[in-house]
Amino acid sequence: ITLSYIYFRFYWVFLLEKTFSHRHQNLQRLAERPVQLSIATIRAWATPRLSATVAEPEQFKFESNVARVMDIIINSLYSNKDVFIRELVSNAADACDKKRFLSLTSTEETSAEDFLIRVSADREKNTLTIEDRGIGMNKDEIIQNLGRIAESGTKRFMDNMGQKKDEVSLIGQFGVGFYSGFLVAKRVEVITKGSKGEQLRWEASADSLGEYTISADHSAPITTTGTRIILHLKDECDQYLDDVALRALLEKYSEFISFPIELQRNVTKPQSVADTAAPVEADGTIPMKTIMQKVTEWTVVNDKKPLWMRSPKSCSQEEYNEFYKQTFRAYDTPQGVSHFSMEGNVDFKALLYLPRELPYELTRDMFASSARSMRLRVFINDKFEDLIPRWLLFLRGVVDSDDLPLNVGREILQQSRSLRIIKQRLVKKGIEMMSDLAARNETEYLSFWKNFGKYIKVGIIEEDRVREDL
Repeated sequence: ITLSYIYFRFYWVFLLEKTFSHRHQNLQRLAERPVQLSIATIRAWATPRLSATVAEPEQFKFESNVARVMDIIINSLYSNKDVFIRELVSNAADACDKKRFLSLTSTEETSAEDFLIRVSADREKNTLTIEDRGIGMNKDEIIQNLGRIAESGTKRFMDNMGQKKDEVSLIGQFGVGFYSGFLVAKRVEVITKGSKGEQLRWEASADSLGEYTISADHSAPITTTGTRIILHLKDECDQYLDDVALRALLEKYSEFISFPIELQRNVTKPQSVADTAAPVEADGTIPMKTIMQKVTEWTVVNDKKPLWMRSPKSCSQEEYNEFYKQTFRAYDTPQGVSHFSMEGNVDFKALLYLPRELPYELTRDMFASSARSMRLRVFINDKFEDLIPRWLLFLRGVVDSDDLPLNVGREILQQSRSLRIIKQRLVKKGIEMMSDLAARNETEYLSFWKNFGKYIKVGIIEEDRVREDL
């Protein structure tokens, strides 16, 4: 064994000496030879390393139903293309709402400045940008939200368009409101950043309906989270680059959105500058003159007092109807309105609506979690049975109260005595609206019963307190 060990040791030492001697000879030959590297050689060596740091855009295929919807929108002859402002700004407000709701249970501090919507136009680039500081999206969410549409929503949209070719204004009712941007844009870019992950760019063109791309974005950074939609406008849609026209549209479609909407506009303001033509004064003072100079500034568009905060006597039925349609993306006229306030143990203001038609979200599922029934002043919770029972899910409304502890988690909110009192009053007002409708117009009530009678039956089974009233 000892002899074998000595033999193998000498054998490996011999091999190593031969190897190093061979390498040394090669290095000497290389040192004596002039170095000749072509540009092609350098590029071939560098390309794989560069591609590792800057990812190429990934191509994805739209689902077939999305392509069909986009084709209808792009080739539509509908004259009122203004609805894209309503849809995209509403989506931005929803993103801010979701972020504010999540911030209630988050350890990170947020302020009012963290929830903002901005609209700006660039005449040189022929673009219109709508940006929000909402929840943002990661890659999977981009594919889910922008690359596909629920089949049921698409079918309803297609059926409706088959009956009324010009009713593109109903686009938001079927969950395809984002694609309304193609009414005015030949190309759409979406730059977004979620709470986790990098800043990404989604891009699609009207020329290629079948596909879109997702890539890393290195443009102006989004500081926290949010989404920036850039519409590259068609040549015939340059009217949306005018700040006066934009302000009128935003005031029309976004009056009741609770988040500030800022519009960038060009204004002329007086400014003092040095008068180089005038001689310097004896004491060395440089004379000044006033000139008018164009500057860009952000102005808040929706600065009106919320409808539910005003006195019912100062509100018209037209304002109630407009608020109902814009806030809840409804296309019917409500059958009943209840605008009231309560003072005492709990102070709150509320505005309730009794719909005429069954909301689209509830046509597929009687208790769909996506049905947005009640809006709180601070957040939306799609399935918030602690504020209103599920058998009244079809009601629409806004509740505003400083007595709700909305800066804490949902578990504490569920135990709030103030919330229980508000819930009882909302249920009572809902039943009163139904009773008033039955007493006022029997025909309309029968129509209401046809759409919502099943909810009242559920209330009779589940709600002991108001069973006799129901």
